[in-house]
Formats: sequence, C-alpha cells, structure tokens
Amino acid sequence: MSDRPATPSEFVDHLAVVTSTIGNRPLDTALETALNASFPADGDWFAKTVLLCRKGVADGWLCGREAGGIKFGRAVAAGDATHRFSVDVVEMEDVVGPHHAHPGGEIDLIMPLDKAAEFDGKGAGWMVYDAGSAHCPTVAKGRALVLYLLPEGAIEFTR
Repeated sequence: MSDRPATPSEFVDHLAVVTSTIGNRPLDTALETALNASFPADGDWFAKTVLLCRKGVADGWLCGREAGGIKFGRAVAAGDATHRFSVDVVEMEDVVGPHHAHPGGEIDLIMPLDKAAEFDGKGAGWMVYDAGSAHCPTVAKGRALVLYLLPEGAIEFTR
C-alpha cells in the first residue's frame, strides 16, 4: 500500500477536458498545433494546470519519486476518466533523462518554472511525439515541470 496522497479528482477532471478533445486523433504535428491553439500557454486552462501541478508537488501526490536528479511519478493510470491516457509529471532542471520510446506516441505539456527553461528545445506549451518515436527527455536553461500523456500508459525505457 502506498502512503502517497491520492490524486485529487479536480486534477483528473481538469485534464479530462484535454484528453476528451484529443480523442482518437493521430498524435502528430497537427494535434500539437491544435492543442497550442485550444489550450495556449498564456490561457486560463494552462495557468490552472501549472497551479494544480505545483500544488501536487508541494502536497506529495505528484513527483513523489526521484532518480538521477529528476522528480517523477504517474498521477493517473490510463483509464476511462482520462480517455485511455495515463498522466505523468516530471520536474527537471538542466538534466537529460533516460532514453525511452513511445509505442503510441507522447503528448507533453511544458510548464517552465524558470522563464527560459525548455524541454527538448521548446518553451511553454504543447509538444507531440508520434507513435514509435523515441528520445532522451532534456530540460535546459532552468527548471520545468512536464506533464505527459501516454496512450494506454505505454512507454518503453531502453537500457
């Protein structure tokens, strides 16, 4: 049994607004463009997400594990509430994370905690990796939270 606090339903419901919008769309640059237009980094939905994530880290229900200078954790398992996407959040500062592949793709929401911080070369907003892609997640120029959605929770870490 875990002593980590449960993920609040407010967080799940907030993210379900996005996952319902995504639906069964292909994970590609068109989706990235649509997410950045519908849920922009200077919008209310984004601002609330940052607040919820910062509170989650402070309260211990987000980023409850740490390895290699990266705080991380799965906040929501893939299920009906999030339209079959899992929800993970990492906190990284000027670090390269472990190489992994995305069998079904990956949707990242980049939330810089330091204004100049970038995730894989991008600042605040959405980034979408298509199915079968792989990378070493990298945060540079400061500290950031990155929320990522994985179809069916699928991720494959390489050795």
